[in-house]
Amino acid sequence: MKMSSLFRFTSLVSGFWAVTLLSSMAAELPVVRLWPNGAPEKAGVEVGAEMVLPPQNGKGVLRVTNVADPTITVYRPEKPNGTAVIVCPGGGYQFLAIDHEGDQVCKWLNSLGVTGVLLKYRVPVRDKTPGFEPLQDMQRAVGVVRRHAAQWGIDPTRVGVLGFSAGGHLALMGSLYPNDRTYTADPTLDVEDATPNFVIPIYPGSLVDPSGPGTLLPSIRVTKKAPPMCLIHAHDDKGGSSSLGSALLYAEYHKLGLSAELHIFVQGGHGFGMRPNGKPVNEWPRRVAEWMGSLGLLQPSAP
Repeated sequence: MKMSSLFRFTSLVSGFWAVTLLSSMAAELPVVRLWPNGAPEKAGVEVGAEMVLPPQNGKGVLRVTNVADPTITVYRPEKPNGTAVIVCPGGGYQFLAIDHEGDQVCKWLNSLGVTGVLLKYRVPVRDKTPGFEPLQDMQRAVGVVRRHAAQWGIDPTRVGVLGFSAGGHLALMGSLYPNDRTYTADPTLDVEDATPNFVIPIYPGSLVDPSGPGTLLPSIRVTKKAPPMCLIHAHDDKGGSSSLGSALLYAEYHKLGLSAELHIFVQGGHGFGMRPNGKPVNEWPRRVAEWMGSLGLLQPSAP
């Protein structure tokens, strides 16, 4: 077999495996399109066909890219306690690490009695200005979840967001700019106030101003309306996702007397998600569960 033919055959097999795995992840789970009439896009924007990129050589992560039709997939636990968490996978706003920062996270939330809502937002990002496409998807997702609260056994006052890396940045932006919409709201899908009830950024990126080390980017503006927050980071995380960003963000919460908790583990690097790496940071799910418990989010919600 010629090398080019072998390469095409291998790509087809890998693609089939990835699509099969991704399909099984969402089997029998409610999947809701966020924009039934098509997501708002600027004129001239062209996105290729959505692709599933499998791990290479048994390493790496399962990724999804070229997302033009954003959705939420609802993971309901056997005994819902009323709390829901919208999960935002990371991937530098270029792709979505849909497995270890998505599907596996939702299943862990189910073990706590929490409804996991996996957000497949638009990537690659088209515009990085405030009001960028993933933020539109986040704002719409909060509205859709609250609109379906009764149907899905959710308390609309207990809807939070959790995200990793770029997804952590998105979760934060959705908490700081929940109602600064750059699209026309739909009263059947959106809610007047899309502020999450709590936010869990995990190794969030793009927080520190590179022109002024020790300061947050101007776009990271914390106000008295910011929801309770639990930050997770590793001290040895490098580059644009440095743990300094989480520390500075916590300091802003502290200045305003807002509810916040910060965990910076000595080792863990970046992108660990739900994957065990034998490092102290693997304890993060327990810390987050304890924090949620302290806010009463794991107790059954009153009817």
